[in-house]
This record gives sequence, structure tokens and C-alpha cells, in this order.
Amino acid sequence: MHTRTLGQGLQVSAIGLGAMGMSQGYGPNPGSRDEMIGVLRRAVEQGITLVDTAEMYGPYVNEELVGEALEPLAGQVVIATKFGWRIEGGKSVGLDSRPEHIREVAEASLRRLRVDAIDLFYQHRVDPEVPIEDVAGAVGELVAAGKVKHFGMSEASAATLRKAHAVFPVTALQSEYSLWTRDPEAEVLPTCAELGIGFVPFSPLGRGFLTGTVTGAFAADDMRTSLPRFTADNLAANGRLVDHVASLAVSKGCTPGQVALAWLLAQQPWIVPIPGTRRSERVQENADATTVALSADEIADLNGVATALGVAGDRYTDAHLAMVNR
Repeated sequence: MHTRTLGQGLQVSAIGLGAMGMSQGYGPNPGSRDEMIGVLRRAVEQGITLVDTAEMYGPYVNEELVGEALEPLAGQVVIATKFGWRIEGGKSVGLDSRPEHIREVAEASLRRLRVDAIDLFYQHRVDPEVPIEDVAGAVGELVAAGKVKHFGMSEASAATLRKAHAVFPVTALQSEYSLWTRDPEAEVLPTCAELGIGFVPFSPLGRGFLTGTVTGAFAADDMRTSLPRFTADNLAANGRLVDHVASLAVSKGCTPGQVALAWLLAQQPWIVPIPGTRRSERVQENADATTVALSADEIADLNGVATALGVAGDRYTDAHLAMVNR
């Protein structure tokens, strides 16, 4: 796999791996904990050098899983984790990016991840109660202390990103971006380009939708049951985009998911998607998306169809959208 460079010279594989689903979000795990450790290790063997986790996933258990899996591969992989939530009784009870809390989270994440320094430390969501300048300054102090290597943000607006970057350089912004979630294009991506900040799309396959395998039959604890885009009516309406992606995939001898990832990779050389999966064969499929070349005409066609069809349903509930910095 070829590599890409995020801001501040952080070099990673062109496709990363989001580990959240191994612990939560998408119903019962089809594999055991040991099998998930195997998936993570095989991902690195297949050339994946960016693995994404967070204290919030579980909470805590996902970091512990990633830490155990990747400890023998120290130095071969960049581990990204996140701060920014107040967790009590095993649940989030709100945002918390106070500098003293950031320091506490960093120490705990270091232990769970079994590393001496966190490669990439994201603010998971912007906390409106804490000036972003204070957040950037706190992470900068952790970098100076050798406990963190790079500062990242998630779901931040262009204006907030500028304020943070002016205090301490931001290496990467992580937000949802895919063929059916185009929000970052208007302001965020141009700001990243201007400031030299990498962009890491989460849910680059539309929470599985763009693979063409989502039927709408979800387990009770699958997060998609609560997301507006995954109601039966909206799935049916949005299926026209997947049909078009699938048709192009057939003509190119690849999968719909690979077309969706190749489209993202073609947007900018500093974009690194982090599709999540719990199966080694899917890790390989996603990694192989780097070999799918889309022509300018094919990219224009995908853009045109996506724009013409639009998307039925919001990506989040109102409560979740309220936590997205705008």
C-alpha cells in the first residue's frame, strides 16, 4: 500500500482502519475478542498503518483491545485516539475538554494503549464551554512533554479549526465524508488545504450503505436503527445512488465499496479514509481500493449523480447534530 502525509509530516497508509465497530455500534460482533485482535494484526500485515480508536468506544474497552493487539507491532503503526467526553458509570454524560481533563484522559489512554506516546490525539467533539485556544494549548503541552505526538480535531468547523491551528498546529481533522455526506466540501476541505491539515473521513462507506450490502435488517443494538438515513423509506430512496455505484463497480471489476473509497482518495492526496470492519477479508478489500483508478469522467459522473439524487434523511438525530461544531 502506498502512503499519504497528513499535516505536520505524519505519514500513514492511504487507507486506515476504524476500530470502533469491534466494540460497539453495529450489533453483535461476529467474532471473539481474540479474533478481533487477529483482524487488527492482519490489517497491519496488509499494509494498514493508521488505526483509529477512542476512550469513548466501549467506553475504554476498544482502546484496551487496540493496545493489546498492537503492542507487539510497536513502531509499525500510528494509533489515533480521542478525548473530550465526561464518562460516568460507563456512559457519556456530556462533553468535557477542560485542560485538566485532557491531561487525565491522556494518561489513562497511554496505559490502555500500552504506548509511551499517543501518535494522534483528537478532540472528539468541540466543547462549547471551553475555548478552543485552551484545548490546543493543553495538547501542545502534552506534545512538549512527549506524551502526545500530533493534535487532531473531529467534526470541527472551519472557523474553529483556524483558531486551534493558530495556537498549536493541527495535524488532522476527522469528520464524516463520503459520496452521500458532502458537508466538508464547502468550507472545511478548503481550510484544510490552505492550512496544510490532513483530512480523515470516518464512515467513508456511509456506515456500510455504500457497499450495497445493507438491507435494513438491523440488530436492536445497531446504531443505524436510530439514524434518519436508515429508515425503510430513506434506504429505498437512497438506493438509487448505491445502484449507480454498483454499476460502475461491475464495469471496473471491483466492489461498490472500493469505488466509494477510490472516489474519496481521488479528492485530495491528503485524505485518508478509515473504514471500519470486523472481518479480515473486508480489511483486504478496503486496502485494495488503493489500486482502483477512477477517470476524471467517472469522478464527474459520480459527483453529478450524487448531486442530482441528493440524500434522503439526516446523517444524525437532532441530538447528535447539536454536538457537531458549525
